[in-house]
Amino acid sequence: MPTTDVEAFVPAAIQFNDVEDVIAFLDALGASPMIEPGLVELDHALQCAAELKALRPDDEELQVAGLVHDIAHGRCHIRDHDRVGAEALRPIFGDRVANLVALHVEAKRYLVVADDGYRARLSPVSIKTMELQGGAMNTAEIAAFEAKPNAQDACLLRMADEAAKLAGRDVPGLNAWIDTLRHVASSRS
Repeated sequence: MPTTDVEAFVPAAIQFNDVEDVIAFLDALGASPMIEPGLVELDHALQCAAELKALRPDDEELQVAGLVHDIAHGRCHIRDHDRVGAEALRPIFGDRVANLVALHVEAKRYLVVADDGYRARLSPVSIKTMELQGGAMNTAEIAAFEAKPNAQDACLLRMADEAAKLAGRDVPGLNAWIDTLRHVASSRS
């Protein structure tokens, strides 16, 4: 179960054998409190995926990345959850989904420098976790991030991530995403 202490380290392996394991894991997140007040992890994941579906209705990989981007919360230190989650998901959903998950923390660090209004949209918890994750990017980090193939989509994921923190927001439940999860897993690249 995820912790509410953003500085806690909870070592645990994450391994999925197939998409059905991921679905079961997501379902269990319905009882896992998020480090953001008033939300559980599944609510946040569903809101993020819904945001991305509204923005890019034909990009199922991006939507799935939104649904699973924080799957390692509470399973490792908050500064590592992007990489740990990406590597656990890569065999199931392929490189693009994993790379987007891996880049969503870097995208936050990038956007606070590249987008003048972005920092003001961050929740207090996101600001604290960003500092634990390396803070705002420097010039060399910005150039390296911008050169990555999925950087722009990772920024879109990150903006959806910040918008997906509304307690009680009505979005489709996990059952609405099962076919999409299975489709992306079956066509992974």
